[in-house]
Amino acid sequence: MRLLIVEDEPRLLRNLAKAFREEGYAVDTAETGDDGLYKAENFGYDAIVLDIMLPGVDGWEILARLRTTQRTPVLLLTARDATHDRVRGLDNGADDYLIKPFDLQELLARLRALIRRAAGQPRADLTIRDVVIDTRSRTVTRSGQPVALTAREYAILEYLALHRGSVVSRSALYEHLFDETDDTLSNLVDVHIFSIRKKLGADLVMTRRGQGYCIEM
Repeated sequence: MRLLIVEDEPRLLRNLAKAFREEGYAVDTAETGDDGLYKAENFGYDAIVLDIMLPGVDGWEILARLRTTQRTPVLLLTARDATHDRVRGLDNGADDYLIKPFDLQELLARLRALIRRAAGQPRADLTIRDVVIDTRSRTVTRSGQPVALTAREYAILEYLALHRGSVVSRSALYEHLFDETDDTLSNLVDVHIFSIRKKLGADLVMTRRGQGYCIEM
């Protein structure tokens, strides 16, 4: 999953990006509202963590602009704790609101829930026949036995499982699983798909010629 963090406090921005990457997310960052708005409007994200008080365009304006064209889940992360600010954020299209200071594990759990709900998957465990994907612990079992996947293999499997029944193109996988720091040419999706099939069954991920990949319903 690919996240955008828009936060003007450099230390917090670095710490959040590091923590999310350690959890397996691809992460883009922006320190100003203008940069954040540009990235949010021009790249595909599975969720956006958005501060309100930003230099340039503020978080309220970013949220308003996004909601005219996009349904990307937005979590407002801000020191503004007044009730009217929370109400304003939620009424104007934010999907969640977390006040600073916050607990990192709670933030991670809220993001997982937002991403699942956006994909129409309310449960943390995604079950595909004898394969169970636990999105909380980022672990996979097959017939009750743990299966070791690389971080990239897990990310691809989780994304396809969250969009089960839909064909996902290679370009969409790149867009949602590789961030602005990645060299995508050195990470071929086909190689990872081959490895996933080898570990979890050849018929788990189907290829649609000229279209992409699909986990069937």
